[in-house]
Amino acid sequence: MSSSDPVGASATSPAFEQRVPAFVNPYSPNGRDAREALVQAGQFEIVDLDGKTVRSQIEAAVSAGARRVLVAGGDGTLGTAAAALMGSDVELAVFAAGTLNHFAKDHGIPEDAGEAIGTALGGVTATVDAGVVSDHAFLNTASVGMYVRYVRTRERFERFLGYRVASAAAFITTFLQPRVISVELQVGGAKHLYRTPLLFVGVGERELKAPEFGGRVAGGRRGLHVIIVRGRRPARLLTMAMAAAARGVDHAAASPDLDSFVVESCTVRVRGRRSMTIGLDGELIRVPAPLEFRLARDSLRVVGARPPAYEPAGDSA
Repeated sequence: MSSSDPVGASATSPAFEQRVPAFVNPYSPNGRDAREALVQAGQFEIVDLDGKTVRSQIEAAVSAGARRVLVAGGDGTLGTAAAALMGSDVELAVFAAGTLNHFAKDHGIPEDAGEAIGTALGGVTATVDAGVVSDHAFLNTASVGMYVRYVRTRERFERFLGYRVASAAAFITTFLQPRVISVELQVGGAKHLYRTPLLFVGVGERELKAPEFGGRVAGGRRGLHVIIVRGRRPARLLTMAMAAAARGVDHAAASPDLDSFVVESCTVRVRGRRSMTIGLDGELIRVPAPLEFRLARDSLRVVGARPPAYEPAGDSA
């Protein structure tokens, strides 16, 4: 890919006739169904992913000459796969097999199995942006603080409860007992100091207004959307959440409980931490500190993706 290519430019290449390497996460919510659909299609070389070696498995296929790979899994699996493909001409075909599948929805990639396979073998591609932190790629969101505790609590509850009930119970537990961290955020040479329960980074401008919580703003600004929660008491957090849900993130950002920036890069330092666990596309990953976030523009070529339409002003912080 050339840096001079138009933003999100689509390209048409010959539809794939040879067998495409297909990497399937068998532990994703719909992994088994995805595998069965790909086997029946008969046009894929199927490999079950090992959760600890996803990136190296895909890098091996690229080294062997693959020009396109399919990945079947959730957003976390796709983000790990993206790290192996970013900056190359190897195309990523997506078979959405997770719980929420934000990336597929945001980029117009069908979730129906038959349509997804047809798209994966097609000839239309588009370049999309990704986020990077400490050599880890993310396609949707990264978070520091409260969300990490929420995921850990949900996973603990999930041993005894279903996913939905565990999610609700974990949310209530985390929300009623917020823990704060001391964060230094450096944006464009300016330092901002916070005592916060949650720092959130999204690829592309994000919305907190119901019902699109955390989703991309249609035609929004291009960049990393950094959102920092100031409130720490449950009542204040509830007030901020309700304001954001009712009137959107821009309104909430005007209050003393929330700050919001759209940037190309930023540095996050957490007092007393040389490494920390963060959430990347719903997965928890341990990374060294400080956290160096950057936007990787047009870094990933995705099969069948709808090029995002960005607001022109989004090219500046």
